[in-house]
Amino acid sequence: MSEAFETVGKPKKKLDGKALVRGKPVYTPDYDVPGALIVKLLRSPYAHAIIKSIDADRARAIEGVVAILTHEDVERIPYSRAGQGYPEPSPYDTFLLDRKVRYVGDAVAIVAATSEKAALKALKSIDVEYELLDPVLNMEDSMREGAPVIHDEEDCSGVFDKSRNIAAHFEMEIGDVEETLNGCDYVITRTYHLDTQLHAALEPHNAVTYLDPAGRLIVVTSTQVPFHCRRILSRILKKPISEIRVIKPRIGGGFGGKQSIIAEPYAAMVTLKTGRPARIIYTREEVSMASNIRHEMKYDITVGADANGRIKAISMRGLSNTGAYGEHCLTTFMVSGSKTLPLYNKVDAVHFGGDVVYTNLPPAGAYRGYGAPQGLFALDCVIDELAHELKIDPLKLKEMNSIREGETSPIFKIMGEGREGVPQIMKSCKLQECIDLGKKEIGWDEKRGRRMRNGSRVRGVGCALAMQGSGIPKVDMGAATLKMNEDGSFNLLVGATDIGTGSDTILAQIAAEVLSVPLEKIIVYSSDTDVTPFDVGAYASSTTYVSGNAVRLAAEKVKKQILELAANFLEREEKELKLSAGTVTCSDGSSVSLEELCTKHMYTFNQQQIAATASYVGEESPPPFLATFAEVEVDTETGKVYLINLVSYADCGLALNPIQAIGQLEGASMQGIGWALYEDIIYSSGGRMLTNDFFTYKVPSRMDYGKLTCGLVESYEPTGPFGAKSIGEIGIDSPIPAIGNAIFDATGIRLRHAPFRSEKIFFEILNLEV
Repeated sequence: MSEAFETVGKPKKKLDGKALVRGKPVYTPDYDVPGALIVKLLRSPYAHAIIKSIDADRARAIEGVVAILTHEDVERIPYSRAGQGYPEPSPYDTFLLDRKVRYVGDAVAIVAATSEKAALKALKSIDVEYELLDPVLNMEDSMREGAPVIHDEEDCSGVFDKSRNIAAHFEMEIGDVEETLNGCDYVITRTYHLDTQLHAALEPHNAVTYLDPAGRLIVVTSTQVPFHCRRILSRILKKPISEIRVIKPRIGGGFGGKQSIIAEPYAAMVTLKTGRPARIIYTREEVSMASNIRHEMKYDITVGADANGRIKAISMRGLSNTGAYGEHCLTTFMVSGSKTLPLYNKVDAVHFGGDVVYTNLPPAGAYRGYGAPQGLFALDCVIDELAHELKIDPLKLKEMNSIREGETSPIFKIMGEGREGVPQIMKSCKLQECIDLGKKEIGWDEKRGRRMRNGSRVRGVGCALAMQGSGIPKVDMGAATLKMNEDGSFNLLVGATDIGTGSDTILAQIAAEVLSVPLEKIIVYSSDTDVTPFDVGAYASSTTYVSGNAVRLAAEKVKKQILELAANFLEREEKELKLSAGTVTCSDGSSVSLEELCTKHMYTFNQQQIAATASYVGEESPPPFLATFAEVEVDTETGKVYLINLVSYADCGLALNPIQAIGQLEGASMQGIGWALYEDIIYSSGGRMLTNDFFTYKVPSRMDYGKLTCGLVESYEPTGPFGAKSIGEIGIDSPIPAIGNAIFDATGIRLRHAPFRSEKIFFEILNLEV
């Protein structure tokens, strides 16, 4: 299919690639705003406390200190930091500054100074008296009778049950699970627990704010959601949206962490209070402990099957830790079911439900995969365990029960997907082809169950299947404006947010393909709330599918206008004309280039202004599919796990830029590998994060794993732009279950709590030997 196109489906270089490798100023901290005040935040040393008093007189007297703001100086306005569909499903439980602090790192005061030295000195000079409260540091303790109530304030809203620290709750059932399980030949129940993870983006959270000559607030920020950022700032600052402009430059990594509005309000408040520009840049420690992290989740899961291996019932009951605040709390939990359970669609009955609870730990938020990796860890591994009980090859069991092209699942309808309540049909699904390629690459039939020895090491293989989505149906929206210039080039304005994924390049490729012009003829402007049309932002794997369709529609409108202009100029019927390679060609072979057409027909061209805007809201969310295979060696003398090979093949429809798609799959796979084996957040007994830098929090390097093989299987998604679906998230879903299943194949040890710690494996090995 890719051979049929000139630009899409081809490995084009990223539009911003040259600027990046040349070290050009492209990031928010590169913006030179003369006289910008340095903003720092005083943070709570306690996990749960009431601020009895704050004395900032000594700090205010320090030379260079311009302003110090506490909860007494800013209006108390509840909001959610979550940059997601409005009205947000997240509770409004956050305040810019509050009298109560709820985790170690919570903001206590804002300091603005003319130098960083003065700002840091001021932080040390502020005297705060705290009334300490008992903290809740374990999500399983949060709902117990007598537990401290974390959100007892009257003015927060959207919390499911404040008295029991339950931020959100969800229940869903199809069929009668209990009755169906009673009729199964095999039923197993297991518990799986997946700890949290840091985003570890290289660029920290940062923003610069200033007032333009008209007094409008300008916010330059590293955000995934410029338009949501503007809306939320409007609420916090009580300033009309028309008086706020948000600009997103290049982002040095987001992974969902910059889908929340974190640093921007503090700098903006300083600018409004002082009238001066302000700049805030989080330290690595602040990014780790005071932005947001991934949701820790635990699942009790039951599956039942008949003697032939047909899975007839699945029940998942979960518990999710949202930390001190509830941004993204309900939606991440729901995604842990909605993006996993439809994969096994042959069942008669399904139950999914549970609670999302508050604790006095750092707030959890959006993170690549958005709950799906947590749900898949439980679902895939319990099916692997079921296969062991049935004495069936686990890959065969997953194959025979998984969804295929032309099929659907009632879960799509119940959990928010499908058109007008109608479950969406899988119009493109090459999962079997992904399985076949990965199985061959890893040598599944030759290696599974063999437990080959290499000295003290024993080898095994494991597999996992995954699906994700392409945006949120009827919620996620993208828009694009395309304007033709007199030299035959085009300005493409998109609200879509390139966070390093290369979406600017992808969207330019779509426009170039429709208009039959070289890629360099498309000049992209993105993510400026004053200039570009509305877009929800970069999340939910939506950009290629949702924003890409908007670009396609806008380009088709412009193409029609071009042909109309050319028909007048050439005195031909429009149907006789064809636009190709930047040239309009007549049926008789005569032609005119776009540049010549505009130059010779300048008056009409300028009068008509060839331009168009189009918006797109997805009616469906076509899933990409993935098959992952892991090969590991486990050292029986130490418990250390060596990842020998990770193989992943994905169906993302037509990959509009194969190199970028592979890059997304490789990057997501790496994050999954890190989460499985290396990344481990540790807290002190008082709730302070101890692993808050890159010395103590281990992000794997290229030296920490063996071979990584990522490939694409081409399909065609008819609802996507040129057949495309998403690819950005799915790669992170499957490494943990695949590696866990491989460890079991190698050792017989089933690890149900990730990350997989070597010491845990070591003691399990000792128990087996005894």
